[in-house]
Amino acid sequence: MRRPSHLAVVAAALTLTAMAGLALAGCGSARMAPLHAKCTTKGLRWTLTVLKKKPHTVQREARLSIANKGAGPCVFHGFPAFEVHLGKGPESDAQGHGKTLPIDLGRGGTLTAPLRYMDCPAGTPPNAAMVTNDLAVVSAPRDYPGRQAVVARDEKGKRLRMTLCANRIWMGPPRESAE
Repeated sequence: MRRPSHLAVVAAALTLTAMAGLALAGCGSARMAPLHAKCTTKGLRWTLTVLKKKPHTVQREARLSIANKGAGPCVFHGFPAFEVHLGKGPESDAQGHGKTLPIDLGRGGTLTAPLRYMDCPAGTPPNAAMVTNDLAVVSAPRDYPGRQAVVARDEKGKRLRMTLCANRIWMGPPRESAE
């Protein structure tokens, strides 16, 4: 009977170590993110939900939900682009706040990014800073040419017109959500 060579023993040990590392890290973790392609706008499903306005506040909150509808997992790293336009005139765009980490988004996985904007009170006369629309333009991080429109809806799913009185929208870092 032949003894296994030193090279075969080392190769077997490395294989077992790699398999154990994959089992510990899990395929959906940030450690596996470099193995997957970047998420693209067309491979994602976008939903914009404007939350019920809280009394006695000028801020309005919304939630941008992002789901992977692609064939396989992808890596979502950074803040998505988010803009609300009034035709070719004024616009409000989101500015990310906080630190983002790469998220390995499995097929069917969902992310949520919180949004907050200055809501115009009812009866405010139109002015240069006011932007009103029921559509927003979104794109995945670093995929701006692939942007697409998404309809703003209330919590019941009804189409809703957003009226913004500032040119900046606050966006928190996207987080994985359980759905």
